Amino acid sequence: SSPELYFQPTSVEEIKEILDLARQRSKRVKVVGGGHSPSDIACTDDFMVQMGKMNKILKVDKEKRQVMVEAGILLSDLNVELSKYGLALPNLGAVSEVAAAGVIGTGTHNTGIKHGILPTQVVALTLLTASGEVLECSESVNAEIFQAARLHLGCLGVVLTITFQCVPEFYLLETTFPSTLQEVLDNLDSHLRRSEYFRFLWFPHSENVSVIYQDHTNKPPSSSASWFWEYAVGYYLLEFLLWISTFLPGLVCWINRFFFWLLFKGKVEHVDLSYKIFNYECRFRQHVQDWAIPIEKTKEALLELKAVLENNPKVVAHYPVEVRFARGDDILLSPCFQRDSCYMNIIMYRPYGKDVPRLDYWLAYESIMKKAGGRPHWAKAHTCTRKDFEKMYPSFQKFCTIREELDPTGMFLNVYLEKVFY
Repeated sequence: SSPELYFQPTSVEEIKEILDLARQRSKRVKVVGGGHSPSDIACTDDFMVQMGKMNKILKVDKEKRQVMVEAGILLSDLNVELSKYGLALPNLGAVSEVAAAGVIGTGTHNTGIKHGILPTQVVALTLLTASGEVLECSESVNAEIFQAARLHLGCLGVVLTITFQCVPEFYLLETTFPSTLQEVLDNLDSHLRRSEYFRFLWFPHSENVSVIYQDHTNKPPSSSASWFWEYAVGYYLLEFLLWISTFLPGLVCWINRFFFWLLFKGKVEHVDLSYKIFNYECRFRQHVQDWAIPIEKTKEALLELKAVLENNPKVVAHYPVEVRFARGDDILLSPCFQRDSCYMNIIMYRPYGKDVPRLDYWLAYESIMKKAGGRPHWAKAHTCTRKDFEKMYPSFQKFCTIREELDPTGMFLNVYLEKVFY
């Protein structure tokens, strides 16, 4: 991305000036937060507006347990500040070095069948439209726009403030233990009932699974993890071995099994504040795809992916395939719109920044996801176009109508969004 001009506004007035300038020069505007999304959703050759200086907490309502923040605040900063008030967000993604407006704009999620994606935690927001109008949005004011703007893709205007619904601060006990793919898939309902934030990691080219339970606890903080195993082995050794496997792809299946045996074969417990448990080390550079499919298709889709890898020995897949769950919602472009969902996240690392062959794996996975009625994560790579989205989202046309009303000239579009809407 090579923007012609790069802005870091400190006030709403400055953003309005930027939009005026863009209008005069017929330029497009792209707003960015933490820059974490590995898709082109925030790229532009015109004006880029980075919201990092609009990062304050504006109001904390302890009675309602709600917090109003400026759109550019990083969740990593918000987590620490909320803790001072005895509050926390009920759910978080793996990474907190991300801006509040970007988190909701791309539909960030974690896991937990009683919990929705992160935009479901938003109770109000304010939006600056292309015409310079400021709209207050909530379930009672501008309700239809609110239904769209909670997952806005950066194309409805500039999000200025967000009000999150919080919960009292809490600790989580994370329990990790080994299992098999067959056991987990056969007893999926039981696992979902047993743990509030249940997810599992499947190690491709094997039956190995690491099950992760995260649940409320009153136990004091403790950890059985060590720097040596987490970093020296789980980061540096893995990166080195995966680099070697770029010359000998057949090693990947052995690397997956070796690391399961090395790091995941025993039971591990870890207690800490919720946000410290939700956030985890994503290791080094990687290519990622993540689709949400109807929860009842979980077993069928995973077994099909396993069969594809078994039947095509030349197609290799790094560990893990991460499987998470989320409650259905009514947000227009939410991958969980009107259905409880299973997110299936695949990964190919880039050891020392080196690209690895992944196209066959990518296309096989996408084809399985589409067949299962899947919808791609907006912040991740995918090959979908408007035709696909019209089939995937019952309210796609409704979102398009709202977008066209708020931004008739396409000021907030870019190449990525043109593929989505045209």
